[in-house]
Amino acid sequence: MTVPVRWMLSQPDLALELKGGAAGLGNEITFAHTTELQDPFRWLSGGELLLTTGIRLPLTAADRARYLRGLGEAGVAAVGFGTGLSHPEVPEDLVAVADEIGLPLLEVPLPTPFAAVVKRVMNRLAEQEYEAVLRASRAQPRMTRAVIQGGTGATVRELAVATSATVLLLDLSGRVLESHPAQPAEDVIGELREVLEAGTGGASSSVSLARSGASITVQQISVGSTPHGHLAVISPTALSHVDQILLGHANSLLALDFEKPVRLRTAQNRLNSHALGLLLTEDRDLAPAWSQIRHAADADGMVRGLTVVAETPALAERVESAVAVAMNKAGRQLFSRRHDTRVTVLLRGTDDVDFARAMLRGLSGPARKAIRAGLSGKREVAGLVAAIEQSQLAASAAEAGAEPLEFAALTGSALLAFSSTREVLNSLADTMIAPIDDYDRTNGTELLGSLRAFLEANGHWESAAAAMGVHRHTLRSRMARIESLIDCRLDVARVRAELLLAIIARQS
Repeated sequence: MTVPVRWMLSQPDLALELKGGAAGLGNEITFAHTTELQDPFRWLSGGELLLTTGIRLPLTAADRARYLRGLGEAGVAAVGFGTGLSHPEVPEDLVAVADEIGLPLLEVPLPTPFAAVVKRVMNRLAEQEYEAVLRASRAQPRMTRAVIQGGTGATVRELAVATSATVLLLDLSGRVLESHPAQPAEDVIGELREVLEAGTGGASSSVSLARSGASITVQQISVGSTPHGHLAVISPTALSHVDQILLGHANSLLALDFEKPVRLRTAQNRLNSHALGLLLTEDRDLAPAWSQIRHAADADGMVRGLTVVAETPALAERVESAVAVAMNKAGRQLFSRRHDTRVTVLLRGTDDVDFARAMLRGLSGPARKAIRAGLSGKREVAGLVAAIEQSQLAASAAEAGAEPLEFAALTGSALLAFSSTREVLNSLADTMIAPIDDYDRTNGTELLGSLRAFLEANGHWESAAAAMGVHRHTLRSRMARIESLIDCRLDVARVRAELLLAIIARQS
């Protein structure tokens, strides 16, 4: 960060006046400080605005000229001469030397404290530092979006705009893949390739000066020990540290973009190999498939099945797409299969109903009303088939448009939830329960209520009698009447189970 001498003269409250050395108005100030030393040269690093009252200036014009020339040779950007103390005005001989060597000589009037000048320089440098950090904070997200939306070309363009430089992306052979704002002349490309060839020991970064005086910064794009290419920035001056940060960020993004197809190809090759092995192996070794499926499990090795049943195959395809988008946003691998109107998804054991609901949120309201979803319980990876079967049963029992139904919610009512078993139970109820119900209506008895209490007490006479508020002998008499009505034996557990289910089906 620097402050032009010309900018300092434009600050009206400082009232600085250029006395000589107008040719150096473009000099850049990097620091400002005060010194009255006669030979400060060894402590100067260049770029300073050196402030002095001249209280210890040499007495002769020749010595004063030697002093000012020494400042110019040390790289001082400008000299501020305070008047009104040891010197009422800037000595004319210093003005002449300043004009001769092109070193700006500024008069600092007595009312202007040196501290005010130093503070103005340092504040301006701090402002520039903040502006640079702000620029980087805005440029980095743009580059990240660019690599996602537009690939390498968009990333190169954003880096070029952010650094106000020419940016090139080259492959390992030095061929230009992308450039912005335009591809440089062939002689510049030649110099750039010379820089690449001159890289020592495979150095990942290098900075060189072109014959034109421009700065050439080159970084190798690599992931681990695998190189993918080079990113080069050609700028009029050396890159600032903020520009270097932006260059590094772009390099990382490009490295990830280069590595992505490599990972995809590796994964595809592995899957191809597994598929070929399944076809060629007589005993159908499924170990590779199980190894792949384990990526779907949670940290404890547990999975869940999610089944979504749609009204039409077209809607099932939309469900599959919505699930894929949701899993991608969650940064998760997708394990799914669509068959006709059914979509099956393998989830982690830690995924709950809320997660399953969120996966389907991308569907429109009418679409969600036309699907039924079921979620299995947690199972080990080896039991994924059972998990999928559970989710299919839950989906078949779920209501259209309702939240995904967990298989665990079917406990105690699973048989009643399916139309096929419900039909059997209704038929059984018509045969076995209807006669008891008719008898109660005709005779004003409570045989059916007593039977249910007896069945729910699992055949325990005392508990059932207490539930009905009758003596156990009364209950035994009622059960005997029922056995004669429907010709059955209540001491058989299987008979009791079927009768209870039939009663529940008839009364629910």
